[in-house]
This record gives sequence, C-alpha cells and structure tokens, in this order.
Amino acid sequence: MTGGNYAGVVALVGRRRELAAVAELLDRAERGSGGHLVVTGPAGAGKTTLADAAAALARRRGIAVFRASAAASGPLVWNQLLRDLGVAELPAAPTTADLDRAARDVAAGGPRLLVVDDADRAGGMPFLTRLASGATSVLATAGRSLGLAPELHLGGLPEPDLARLFADLPAEAVHAVWLATGGRPGPAINMAAQLADLPDPADAVLRLALATPSRAEFLDLDVGLVRLLETAAQRDLPPGTRARVLARLARELLGDRSAGDRRRQLIDEATRLARATGDPETIAEVLDSRLHALWDPTAAQDRLAGAAEIVALARAAGSARLELRGLFWTFTARAELGDLDAAEEALRVYARTGELAGDAEVAVVVLSRQALLATIRGRFDVAERLAARTAEEGRRIGLADTERLVASFRGRLALLRGDAAGEVEPLRELARRLPGSFFEATAARTLAESGQDGEAALELARVLPAVLAGSGPRWLGAVADLAFVAARGGDPTAARTLYDALSPYRGRLVVWGRANMITGPVDDYLGRLAARLGRPDDAVDHLSRAVDLAERTGTLPWLAYTLAARAEVTGAPDDAARARAIAEQLGLGGLLATLTPAAGEWRLRRDGDDWRLDAGSETVRLRDGRGVRYLRALLAAPGQEIPALDLVAGGAGLRVPPAEPVLDDAARAAYQRRLATLGEHLDAADRAGDAERAALVEAERTALLAELRRATGLGGRPRTQSGEAERARVNATRALRATVERVAAGAPLAGAHLRASLHTGRLFRYQPAPGGPARWHV
Repeated sequence: MTGGNYAGVVALVGRRRELAAVAELLDRAERGSGGHLVVTGPAGAGKTTLADAAAALARRRGIAVFRASAAASGPLVWNQLLRDLGVAELPAAPTTADLDRAARDVAAGGPRLLVVDDADRAGGMPFLTRLASGATSVLATAGRSLGLAPELHLGGLPEPDLARLFADLPAEAVHAVWLATGGRPGPAINMAAQLADLPDPADAVLRLALATPSRAEFLDLDVGLVRLLETAAQRDLPPGTRARVLARLARELLGDRSAGDRRRQLIDEATRLARATGDPETIAEVLDSRLHALWDPTAAQDRLAGAAEIVALARAAGSARLELRGLFWTFTARAELGDLDAAEEALRVYARTGELAGDAEVAVVVLSRQALLATIRGRFDVAERLAARTAEEGRRIGLADTERLVASFRGRLALLRGDAAGEVEPLRELARRLPGSFFEATAARTLAESGQDGEAALELARVLPAVLAGSGPRWLGAVADLAFVAARGGDPTAARTLYDALSPYRGRLVVWGRANMITGPVDDYLGRLAARLGRPDDAVDHLSRAVDLAERTGTLPWLAYTLAARAEVTGAPDDAARARAIAEQLGLGGLLATLTPAAGEWRLRRDGDDWRLDAGSETVRLRDGRGVRYLRALLAAPGQEIPALDLVAGGAGLRVPPAEPVLDDAARAAYQRRLATLGEHLDAADRAGDAERAALVEAERTALLAELRRATGLGGRPRTQSGEAERARVNATRALRATVERVAAGAPLAGAHLRASLHTGRLFRYQPAPGGPARWHV
C-alpha cells in the first residue's frame, strides 16, 4: 500500500440529505422564522463534522455563529451561550418565566445559528426549542434521541461511499475497514491511516479482526466484526494467530443463540492450537475467550480456576490487558460462589491494576460494580451517585454497555422502593431488541412486584419453555425471576420445574452476566418455591441458609426480603418485625407493601389467585371477584362518594346512555286524567256532605300528586333515571354485600365494621365507623 494522510479528510461524503436539512435550517434563520435540528448518532458517525460544516456555511452567508458544548451539564451550558449572546444568564433553578424571558431576549437578535454539541448531556431540552425562534436557529448534536423532531440520525456510510474517502487503499482493505467500523467515518479515517503503509491487504484484514473493539452491547451481535473474523479465519495463518482469530470469533458469537455447537468447535480448536504454541500470552487470550464462549451456569468453580490461570499466564507474558481480564473473572466467580468479601478484594486489585495500566474502561467498570455492591447492601444514595458517575464516565469514553449498566441499577432500585410498574415497558423493549437474553423473565417478575400477578403468571407460562431450554450468562437470573413469579401463586407444575432447575445452585448467589447485577441467594428462591409446593420444612431450611448468607455479607435488602418470606412460612413474629424494621429504615417500599400489617393497620391484598384480608387478629381469604374489587376501591378512598357506574367500570368516566323518564308520556297522561276524575269526585262528595268519601278520594289524590312530583324536575320537566345506572347500583350492591358476608363468616369483627361503614345506593361510600382500623393498606 502507498502512504496516505486521511486526518484532514472532511467526511461529508454521502451526507447530501443532511446538508440539505442544514441549508433549510439556515434559510429559516434568514427568513426570521427560526427552528431547530437535532443530529444524533454513535461516536464517529460524523455529528461534529456536520456541525462544523453547518457553522462554516452559516458564516459564508453572513449568519453569526455561537457554539457551546454540554460538557458542563445543566443550565451552565445554556448560560455559556447566553453570555456569548449578551443576554442575562439563567438562575441555578430557572422557572418557566426565566426560560421565556431568556428566549425572548435571544429571539430579539439575529439572524444567528446556535450550535450545541453533546446536547443529551445538557438537560433542559424544552429550553432548546424555546431558543429556536425569531431569527435564531439551533443545531444540536447528541449520542441518543432527544425526542425533539426534526431529528437526523447519522449511521454508517455505505461501502461505496466509504471507498471514495480512501481511493489509494485496495478494495480488500476498504472492505475490512467498512466491516470493522460499520461505515462510521471517524473511526474509518483513523483505521485507514494506520493501514496505509501495510505491504499486503491481507495484513489489514488480520490486524483489524484481532484489534477492533466490538461495537455491540453485551449479548448483542456485531455482525460486521463477525464477518471480518470469518474472513480472517479463511486464510492460511500461523497456529498461534489462527488460535487467536478462532477464539475471538467464538467469543463474538456468544450473542447468537443458534451458534452453541459452532462456538464449542471453534474454541476447542483454538485451545488446542494455543497450548501447542506454549506462548503464555496466546494461551491466556484463548482461555479468556473460552470463558466467554462456553458460559455454563454450573461452571463457577471452573471460571475461578480459569481466572487464576489467565492471571498467572498474563503476568508471565507481561500483559496487563490479559491480567485485568483474569482479575475480573475472579471477581465474577467469587460473587457467584457467594464469597462477596473475596469478590470485593478481587475488584480492588482489578481497580489498582487498571489504574497502573492507564485503562479508562476499567475505571468505569469498577464504578458500576461499586454501585452494585452499594445497592445490595442497602446504601442506595451511594449507589445512585456511583451510577451517575458510571453514566458520565461511560459516555465520555464511549463504553457500549453504559446505558444498560445504569438502567439495570436504576431498575433494581425502583423495584426495591416499590416503583416497579414503570420498568415493565423498557424491559419488554429490551426483550424485542435482544431476543434470547431472557428480559421477558425480568418483565414477568416486575409485573408480579407491581401487583399484576395475573399478567405475570401469563408471562411465566409464555417464557418458561424458552428459559428452561436455554443457557448462558443471564440464564440463572432468568430462572430466579420466574421462580419469584411462580412462588407467588403460579402453576404448581411450573414451581416444581423451577425448583428442580435451581437446586444445583443452592448456596450460590444469583449473578447476572459478568456481575452487572446480583439478585440474592439462590436459597431464597428455593425456599419460596418449597413453600408454594407445600414443603414447609424444606422452605425453612432454604430460607435460613439465605438468611445466614445475607447476614454474613451485610446485604440488608436481601436479609429483609428473606426474613419476611420465612415469617410467612413459620409465622414467627420476630422475623416479621425485623424485616419490617430493615424495610422501613432502607425505604423498601416493595417489601413493605407485602409485610404483615403494622399495629392499627388492616390490609386487603392479592395473595396468588385470591385476596387476603388481615384485620388485627383476624384473617380471611376471599376468592377474586367483582365484590372484592368493589370493596378494594371503596377502602382505597375512605369518605369519598363513588357513583355506582364508576365503581362497576373500575374508574371514573364511564359514558352513561341517554336517561329514560321515570314516567313515560302515556303514564303521565293517565295520572292526569285520574286526577281530573278524582277532583270531580271530591267536589261531589263536598256538595253531598259525605266526609268519609271525601277523605278516601283526598288520600288517593295526595298519593297520585306525590308520585307525579317524584317524576317531575325543575320547571315541570319530566325527571329521568338511567337504566344503566340503576342496574349498576343493584349489581354492585348485591356483589358488595355478598363479599361482606364472606368476610363476616371468617372474620366477624371485620365483617361487623364493614357492615357499619359501607353505604350503598346511587353513590357508594366507605365511611369508617368506630371500632375499625387506624388505616387501610390496599
């Protein structure tokens, strides 16, 4: 190859659509109509280059350009722009009026273009759209969508467009660069510069295959890198080089569920070739890939032994990169085996080694695992601060898994705090994007923790066959999540199957992937399943082991959850009281919602397919049905009147059909005729002096007039009633009374209180009578 300098290449090849959008934005500034354009895409896609081009085009047109970076977050980035524009800055906590004032001041000038780099770090996106008015246009770049249309997403360039940038590179080398970078111009320019002086295009393929970092998140597939590795594997290579290529290919195929047999064949051949070379660095690299490619949930001890060998080989070879990988495998395996103290020590050594090697990614990984350890020990404020630092540093260095790492912490904290409902849809979206990673299992657990047991049970039935047939780094966590659902009242057959699947892992912790999340002792889940299967002795044995592990490791959230589960089985008040104390201190809203009632509190909650009412010393189970749901709605709103139609509909807003008159026209006419006749009879009785007959006629006349008054509204208009409302009143009253009678049969005091407190009719109300609870938890 001939030498080449690509550092000055302006990578706007293939960006005609984007440049047209920029031109339109500048036209709007000149017309005085303003506007904004958001440009998103991964690092290296050309966002900054496009922003540079927009600024250059604006200056050529005589449009003033002001630029700020969101490296400083919050109002600071906007204040940087406002200072440059000569506009008064925003206060630290700006109000809507402050934002409107600043936007008006900005709009008064122009035409101008405001460029905000990395706007997804800035916050305050509504202010961005406020600024884009008058003769001011705003162009913002971001790594992720801001939800502000119009938005241009920059992806990779097609291979022919990329080839136009590197006319002096052979086609084979260009193809390798395109596969390695996904067509992103920034990385492609850097790679091409490094390859320019290689004598053989085949060397470019091999170098990129072994050195290019994956662009995929964990368990996703970088298709371009896989194709590049497959191309390299087809060449005639020395044994050590071939071992490294095959090993990396096996590792990158971890995200392909259908490639299990192929991964084993590739890694077995790579291991044989590596050991034959006797080169410690090659053997260590292949062993590291082997641990990835053959991720067997039962092989924690093998991972620990493999990690020790990788560390020893890496130190012999003087490879800090491989030593770091071995140290992190040690952390993961120690965590799986329930030895958190040893795992934390391994993490400390990993951090120190990474710092010595100057590895920025290690610092982010350490922050994320420190956030994990803080979470499982109940230091939630610390965990949130560490998660925020993980997000900031991970985005800064372009770590692919940053968003998922942070989302896993925040999702887990939401579950612990009782805010589970909002996590279901993001998990379902991940399940659609990464099929085979078992995110559906976590969605099922989240549904259960948010009280949607019926929907959770359906998800359990859908997901269980695929999980049981699967394996890999997320498998044990998925089984544990489904076990949680099954233990809350799922099908006993599913509970028995999951108990058998989890049994080989007793004594271990449920570790997800490379310890990006840990969700408690396996024995906790086994204990819950044993209780569901009617095996109380086994349940207590498992739960007691889980309590011991949680106490030994100082993992207070796990301890509280397991104590509460054991209290359910044994009825031990000490366990329940201790679980409640920990939950209240840590703010474990999810657990507090399931614990036995506090003093003075009565509770109505779902219990599997049924409901359970706890009223002091009384407890009664109620079958699910309309009546118990009406009762729950009334108890949740003491003192409030709820129309019968709303109660039956499960909420306000049911459309009532046109009402019908109480008396139709024919009935009203008949009443009027009879009144006229009675008037004549009354006059005749008066003339005849017949007092007895007059009294009888007057009584009938009075009754008819009362009936007419009941059926007449203001201004003499017919009074109406809704047939739907009347049917709702009758049906709701009947169902509610039947439920109260069932309560009274099993809990007489609670039944008496409900009889005295529930008011039915057109409007329903729970008005607490004396002798009831201090509060209800429903």
